[in-house]
Amino acid sequence: MKKMIFSMLTLFLFMTLVACGTEKQDVQKENIDEQVEETEKLEQPEEPEEVGEAEQADPADEQETTNTKEETTMYPQLSNEVAANEALVVMNTTLGPIKIKLFPELAPKTVENFLTHAENGYYDGIIFHRVINDFMIQGGDPTGTGMGGESIYGDTFEDEFSMQLFNLRGALSMANAGPGTNGSQFFIVQASSAHASVEQLKNGGWPEEIAKAYGETGGTPHLDQKHTVFGQVVEGMDTVDKIATVKTGAQDKPAEDVKIESIEILQK
Repeated sequence: MKKMIFSMLTLFLFMTLVACGTEKQDVQKENIDEQVEETEKLEQPEEPEEVGEAEQADPADEQETTNTKEETTMYPQLSNEVAANEALVVMNTTLGPIKIKLFPELAPKTVENFLTHAENGYYDGIIFHRVINDFMIQGGDPTGTGMGGESIYGDTFEDEFSMQLFNLRGALSMANAGPGTNGSQFFIVQASSAHASVEQLKNGGWPEEIAKAYGETGGTPHLDQKHTVFGQVVEGMDTVDKIATVKTGAQDKPAEDVKIESIEILQK
């Protein structure tokens, strides 16, 4: 009798342990399934309806604000504010001032070349030798012919292309005679139209924010990754427009000289 009772107790204890183990395994499986589902949700692209619902919630609004700040940092030309890691100059011309911020972290050699020339007075008195309305204004050649100019490095230097900088309206870019031929000449984009739709640019690989900027303000996207962008006009596009619309003669040279009087460095 005692043996029978002992056997029954042993069997009961074994069944209890098995049941507990099975229950524990089921709980672990459910937790894993929940984690997989959450991972799948995170990996799925957001659809418009989900974005609309999320915008109504405070956490999503905070996330949207964070993303906007990141996007502004990613594409510094989209903000007129001058960050601590950017330089600032004012280009005084005979038709008015142009305030430009520069991007030394994204185009270090190009910015150093421009700032050193500015400090040394290299650009003082130089004319804008080529201006084309609804395209750009070009200067930086001490000979005034478009054939001269040199870099601070004693020779031409390489391009510094960036996927964060584009030839938007107001962009300051290097003029060149082909890849890796940068010297002292530069141009400011004045085009008020990109001559391409936002959708065309997006389909062509331009970031959505940049495609929208091209659509809203204009620019020359066909020059992207061909000319080094190293600055952006933050004040004085009216001056750029004045220069671009002066009467010109042969080779798009202004009939009356438009000069750079000086370039002052306000932040370095």
